[in-house]
Amino acid sequence: MQIQPADKGMVQVQPADEGTVRIQPADGIAPPAIRLAGKGALATIRLATILGLLATAALLGVVSAASGLGVAGWIAGLVTGSAATALIVTARMRSDQPAIFPADWVTLTRALLIAGVAGLVADSFGRPVPVTALVTLSTVALVLDGVDGQVARRTGTATQLGGRIDAEVDAFLILLLSIVVSQDYGGWVLAIGAARYALLLAGWLIPWLAAPLPPRYWGKVVAAVTGIVLTVAASGLLDRRTGMIAVAAALLLLAESFGRAVIWLYRTGAGPRTRRALRLAITVLSVVLVWGVLVAPDRLLQLTPAAFVRIPVEGLALVAVAVLLPAWPRRIVAAVAGILFALLTLVKILNMAFFMEIGRAFNPVFGWVDIGPAIGVVRDTIGPTRTNIALAALWLGLILIIGAITAATIHITTVAARHRRATVRGLAALTAVWALCAGLSLQLVPGSPVASTSAAGLAVAQVRDTQTALRDQRRFGQALHRSDPEASVPASDLLTGLLGKDVIIAFVESYGQVAVQDTSFSRGIDAVLRRSNASLARAGWSTRSAWITSPGFGGVSQLSHSTLQSGLWVNTEQRYAELVASRRFTLSDAFNKAGWRTVSDSPEDGYAWPSGTSFYHFDQIYNRLNVGYRGPAFSYASMPDQYTLAAFQRLELTPGHKPVMAEIDLVSSHTPWAPLPAMVPWSKVGNGSIFDPMPARSESPIAVWRNASTVRQFFGRSVQYSLRALTSWVTELNDPNLVLIMLGDEQPATPISTVGANHEVPISIVARDPSVFRQIASWHWQDGLLPGRFAPLEPMDAFRNQFLGAFSGAR
Repeated sequence: MQIQPADKGMVQVQPADEGTVRIQPADGIAPPAIRLAGKGALATIRLATILGLLATAALLGVVSAASGLGVAGWIAGLVTGSAATALIVTARMRSDQPAIFPADWVTLTRALLIAGVAGLVADSFGRPVPVTALVTLSTVALVLDGVDGQVARRTGTATQLGGRIDAEVDAFLILLLSIVVSQDYGGWVLAIGAARYALLLAGWLIPWLAAPLPPRYWGKVVAAVTGIVLTVAASGLLDRRTGMIAVAAALLLLAESFGRAVIWLYRTGAGPRTRRALRLAITVLSVVLVWGVLVAPDRLLQLTPAAFVRIPVEGLALVAVAVLLPAWPRRIVAAVAGILFALLTLVKILNMAFFMEIGRAFNPVFGWVDIGPAIGVVRDTIGPTRTNIALAALWLGLILIIGAITAATIHITTVAARHRRATVRGLAALTAVWALCAGLSLQLVPGSPVASTSAAGLAVAQVRDTQTALRDQRRFGQALHRSDPEASVPASDLLTGLLGKDVIIAFVESYGQVAVQDTSFSRGIDAVLRRSNASLARAGWSTRSAWITSPGFGGVSQLSHSTLQSGLWVNTEQRYAELVASRRFTLSDAFNKAGWRTVSDSPEDGYAWPSGTSFYHFDQIYNRLNVGYRGPAFSYASMPDQYTLAAFQRLELTPGHKPVMAEIDLVSSHTPWAPLPAMVPWSKVGNGSIFDPMPARSESPIAVWRNASTVRQFFGRSVQYSLRALTSWVTELNDPNLVLIMLGDEQPATPISTVGANHEVPISIVARDPSVFRQIASWHWQDGLLPGRFAPLEPMDAFRNQFLGAFSGAR
């Protein structure tokens, strides 16, 4: 038979075999024949319904017998199997081909297997998921995903409805697997499972998004790859790092596939009103983005809504150029401006991070070298896997930000040129408002004028900082190579006031003025200092304390160490690199020259330290690898301070030893201040295995850093621990020839210290010999371990000369 008219594009319906019709387009190209329902169609549909329900119960029974299945699992499995059966049966009954085709049986089988997966996933919230059962069911379901399509094509029963049902079954399996994987990898994995349902919800709100998509081979590949990756990740065959990278790659593939689908739906289904609204939305978003990056401050403290209520002169200049220039020059200027705006945004982000962590702005010359140590601290805190993933996400985010800002800048100039008349009127009005605000010096936030020139000012500041850094490099080089009188003191006159004594310089990480004055945690630390001072006094020890200004803030401890040792102000990594490449005379050099054995003990290091021998000339360098520690790490701290001190005593302070000068780093009070160790009897420290259960008993860094007040609490506890360990070690050692110099390396970063905090840290000398204090009487340091508000204050670079002058003979 034939349906008229049979013009071009019309179809002919021709009889085929019994029970089959073939839809024949007028151009003669025939798709596969579609088998229509016969007399037994309704009976087959009823059979599918019954078998679907029975098979679901049977499968869940097998799963329960093999792996155990709770009430939640049974309920979820039965609901999923029943719903899948009802979906397939109802969809076929309401279609124009009311029959269960061979491929539908395969799809129904897949859906029932996924019902078993749903039961296991529902149970996983109360107990560990049975991995073998989960992976087996998921694997079979994924394999059958390629079978139903083949069956449909070979039997000539491929339909659009069958393809859609198959896609929904895939989507639900991916949702279930993403729930399982997210329990180990994090909530971000749920974005994979939620993608299909987010698009479905969007289709209810925006009709053109609900239009059917054409079959696309790449979409099937992405779905298959996503299911396989999630199944392998759930199996535990991959290490966590590799698994997270694979799942993240699957998420990117899925985002690309969905993005392409949305673009196709927009191009084929969106009406004129939608297109106009989208173009307007893109323009508004572009203006908001560029406006925001131009007026955004470069310090977190200034990041308030009022800071964005400003008019950027750079934006006005960009629009003016767009109106005046022809097309090609305009595009070039817009692209260059967009890249510059993006780079300034990067500088602002770096400034925020630098001000928060080390108390100064990012410097374009030497600021880059500070990033490496910061990454190292993060790696020690959260582990290499999470750090690498975070770095990859950061790089991706930066690329997206730069691309978005550049694209937005080009879009703004294009729209401005297309609507010149309206643009000129708006530009004139905003320029007049800007000029009025500039004339009145109007500010909604102190330091942030409404007539903004902050982006241009930041660019100028970067140029000036570059010039200043280059000049500073020359000045420091001159100071570094200037004649040093201390280096020419004869060995016989050096440090004569300390002959026969063991001199320990102990840096306590993050032990700044904020730790002992006017904070929520200072009271506890002060109490520890007072108790320790009393305990030392009872044992015959005396103490003196003062303040010293550190060159660092928040991090980069080697700046403080090198400043104290060299007598030069080393406040940047650039200066540090120049210093350690020189032959500057240090405190360790002085002790070495005077006959002491010199030692560095840095338990956080796990690698060779060339500067330790080539610059400081230490006779012995201890790190995490050569002190015999067999206990657990405590985030950044590879071992507790108590073990560091006990191992140093065991390795260096043996009976009859040569006098030792040592620099020891106590890092239990280093960020992230969790987990924390606890003090144990000194006689039980051993090889450190006694500390094994302690990390599990304490909070993890991630848990602590969710709340600023918790961070402060753990900071206080960590400093208390380090101070207890050090002072109790002195009384335990009971060496009458010990001279201990205890000081902080720098003030801790925010949220411990407030923005703009000073760089002052406590410094104390502990000794039993009264002659030590007679030689420093002119320093006027205060009694005790806790310096008062009006205790003497000196810059850290003055300590070397002051110390050598006090304890050396005729100069």
